[in-house]
Amino acid sequence: MTGTRIYGVGDVHGHLDKLRVAHARIAADARASGGPAPVVHVGDLTDRGPDSKGVIEFLIDGQARGEPWIVLKGNHDRLFANYLRDGSATDSRLRSGLTWLSPRMGGDTTLKSYGIVQKRLERAEKLHLRAKKAVPEAHLEFLDALPLWHRAHGMIFVHAGIRPGFPLEAQDEDDLLWIRDEFLWRLEDHEALIVHGHSPVDHPTHYGNRVNLDGGAAWGNPLVPVVFEDGEVFALTADGREVMESS
Repeated sequence: MTGTRIYGVGDVHGHLDKLRVAHARIAADARASGGPAPVVHVGDLTDRGPDSKGVIEFLIDGQARGEPWIVLKGNHDRLFANYLRDGSATDSRLRSGLTWLSPRMGGDTTLKSYGIVQKRLERAEKLHLRAKKAVPEAHLEFLDALPLWHRAHGMIFVHAGIRPGFPLEAQDEDDLLWIRDEFLWRLEDHEALIVHGHSPVDHPTHYGNRVNLDGGAAWGNPLVPVVFEDGEVFALTADGREVMESS
């Protein structure tokens, strides 16, 4: 990664205020480091937080004005898009008894950000029709077009991780969006440094063969961006760069 700089942002989960703070820190670091550089968001833009609509609009607007932002798809983003398309609130990877609209998943807060609250005894079909009408088509198109991964400077950015032993081009979409144990417990090196989110920790953490960006913004923690430059990894805190040593 010599002579390179790229930023990473973990799971936002509808927290527009935290996303704005993260981008302010990135902008300040970029000004001190020679100018703008790509910013990769590893998905889960939506659900649980209060303003998923605002998060999507923020990212759409930034890309439209030419910001070097890459936005990847997370499992929550796919759930939202699938619901808008056909009213489906389930997924084969969801635990039994859970749906996208379950409070634990947070789809209800996403709909609320668009002004949609399920009425008492409202039929699922009616709720879906109201949601489809309330969410701009441009937002669904944005979600549908999100890539699953981004490769740069000896790193692979992806939402959940990869299935060890398979090249990136042969990975299954469900694994890229949902995988946990088979990936998280792998200690050997992968084909590249994997930069991911999906599995919340207390703060972004470098594990040697992977960097987890999901610092738990959905659960009350700040959204701490990370900068990768010349083979080093730094968390961008309120006081500037903080070296992230591999554990």
